[in-house]
Amino acid sequence: MRCAPATALLLACLCLSWTIATISAEAAPDWQVGVASVKITPQKPVALAGYASRTKPFEAVDQEIYAKALALKDVEGNRAVLITMDLCILPKEVGEGVRARIAAAAHIDLAAVVLNVAHSHSAPAVSLQTAATTGPATRSVNAANDATVEYTRWLQDRLVDVAAQALDHLEPAQLSWGTGVAHFAMNRRQFTDKGVILGVNPSGLADRSVPVLRIDSAEGKLRAVLLGYACHNTTTPSGHLGVNGDYAGYTKAYIQQQLPGVEAMFMIGCAGDANPYPRQQMTDAPAHGETLGKEVCRMLTTKLVPIHGPLQCAAVDAELPLQAPARGELLQMTKAGAVLNKEAAKQMLAHLDGGASLPKTYRAPVAAWQFGKDLTLIGLPDEVVVDYVTRLQETLGPLRLWVAGYCNEVTGYIPSDRVLREGGYETRGLYIETGLFTPGVESALVNAARDAAVKAGRELPPSAH
Repeated sequence: MRCAPATALLLACLCLSWTIATISAEAAPDWQVGVASVKITPQKPVALAGYASRTKPFEAVDQEIYAKALALKDVEGNRAVLITMDLCILPKEVGEGVRARIAAAAHIDLAAVVLNVAHSHSAPAVSLQTAATTGPATRSVNAANDATVEYTRWLQDRLVDVAAQALDHLEPAQLSWGTGVAHFAMNRRQFTDKGVILGVNPSGLADRSVPVLRIDSAEGKLRAVLLGYACHNTTTPSGHLGVNGDYAGYTKAYIQQQLPGVEAMFMIGCAGDANPYPRQQMTDAPAHGETLGKEVCRMLTTKLVPIHGPLQCAAVDAELPLQAPARGELLQMTKAGAVLNKEAAKQMLAHLDGGASLPKTYRAPVAAWQFGKDLTLIGLPDEVVVDYVTRLQETLGPLRLWVAGYCNEVTGYIPSDRVLREGGYETRGLYIETGLFTPGVESALVNAARDAAVKAGRELPPSAH
C-alpha cells in the first residue's frame, strides 16, 4: 500500500531525525573531564619529610610543588576525582578528612575519591599532631611542630578546593591509555653477609612500566596526561634543604614544557623497594625526569587503546595482621633484635606502658576504579613493594590493569611475605606504635584488592575463580 505524500514526508523526517540522533549518540564522547592544579609549596619554612637526618626547615624552593585533580564523569552521571600530590607522607587522619570533605561537598561516594602521594623526599612534612600531644611512643614522622600543623590544615583546604575546581569544570573528553618503559628504577634490597641493606640490587625485581592515560578534548586535542612509575622519589641528596618534587616533579615540568597547555599528573606505583639509579646528585632528578618525560611524550605519539565507560568505584578495607608480642618478648627484642625491630619493640612497649593493648590487625583502605571493560585502576595504601604487582596480575589477570601504591594514606611500609622472610628496611611496617606486620599480610591486602575490583565490576580470569 502506498503512503499519502504527507505521511511519507513525516516518515522520512522521523527516519532522518532518528539517524541524526543515532550518529550524534555514537559520536558523543563517553566522558566529561575536569583538570585543576594548585600550588602547595609552603609559604613559610617548615620541616621536610623523608630523611631523619635533616633537623632544620627547608631553606630554598628548587621547584614549586603542586596538587592536581582529575575529575571524571561518565554518560550515566557517575563521578569520581583523583588528586595527585608532590608530598612524601599522608597520615591517615589527614587523608580521611580530605576525602570525606570532598565526597560530602560533591555528593559522591567516598570510594570515588582517591588521593595519591608521589612520595617526594624533598617535600614538607604533613601532620595534625604536634610532638607535645603525641607522646614519646610516636615516631618522628608523625610528630610535628606548630608550623607543620598549620601547613597541613592549609594543605587540606587546598586539596578540597582543587577537587571542587576540577568537578566544576567538566568538559566532553576522550580517554585512552597504554604502557611504556623507563629503566632508572632499581631494586634497592641489597643482600650482604650482614643481611639485607638499602643499596643496589641489579638482579632484583622492579616494575619499570610507565602506564599513561591520555585525556583529549571532544575534538581530539590533548588536554592532560596521567602517568605512573614505581620508584621512590629519593633522587635529590638527602642533606639538601630545598623543596622540589624530585624526579616526578621534573617529569611533569618536562612534559608541560614540551607540550604547552597540557597538564601533566604523576601517580606512583608499588615503589616500596625501588630507588632511582643513579641518585643523590643534584643533577640526577632533572635527568630522570627528562628520561621519564621523553618516554611519556613518545607514548603520546603512538596508537593508544580507547577507554569507555561506565565508571564504577569501590572500596574495601583490608584487615592486615600485626604482631602482638608479650612484654618479655619485646624486652628481649630491645636488647638483641635487629635495629629496626629494636625501635619497633620500644614503640610497642611504650604503647603498653600507656595502658593500651596491642591491636591484632591494622585496617588499610583499598580502592578500585573500573572503566567499562577497558581498564581497572587499583589504589593500594602506604608503601607497597613490587611483589604486589605480580600478585595482583596473577589474581586479577595481567591485562587492562594499573596498580598504584601510596593511595589515600602513606604512613609506612606494607611488606610482602617474601620481604618479611628476608628481612631488611621494608619490614619496619607503619610509622605507628602498634606493631609490625606478620606473614599473611600479603594475602590479606591482595584479597581486599580482589574484592574491591570484583565489586567495581572487574571480570576475573578463569584461573582466579
